[in-house]
Amino acid sequence: MIFAGDFRKGTTFVMDDKLYIVVEFQHVKPGKGAAFVHTKIKNIVTGSVLERNFNPSEKYEKARIETKEMTYSYSADGLVYFMDNETYELIPLNEDKVGDTLKYITENMPATIKFYKGDAFSVEPPNFVELLITKCDPGAVGNTATNVTKPATLETGYELYVPMFVNEGDTIRIDTRTGEYMERIKK
Repeated sequence: MIFAGDFRKGTTFVMDDKLYIVVEFQHVKPGKGAAFVHTKIKNIVTGSVLERNFNPSEKYEKARIETKEMTYSYSADGLVYFMDNETYELIPLNEDKVGDTLKYITENMPATIKFYKGDAFSVEPPNFVELLITKCDPGAVGNTATNVTKPATLETGYELYVPMFVNEGDTIRIDTRTGEYMERIKK
């Protein structure tokens, strides 16, 4: 159990049978009245954010989140299969739990999966991935002004904007936190 007065950024806890993480907190001691903890908390499963005040003596169940590095194997029939790197067991997850991660990973790429009481609730790709461009219009000659971009489709089917000098068949690095082009990889 954890007291609301002990909340810190990153603390995970269970409230009303839902899993939350503290995004921001502030201990407030007004001139009149009792002290309280003003927080911004995020529902880990749905992603919704709430602002709420807590009495510092309120108790909540501390959530233990297990994090595992796993390898993406394949997708079939609405399920996405990840291999546990320790036991080599294949674990199927519904596509809705995987979310946008499939935009950034291909077979045999690592992913970080978070579990609460044995159930996976979050799948995160590595912060940076290198993917092949499978479809991209050629850049126009002389059109090299800064910040000019064009659409490109990656091997995963994800579409993003890249600079004019990037061509079909190039491998690029992408920041998965923002979904943006970082650089072209030299061969």
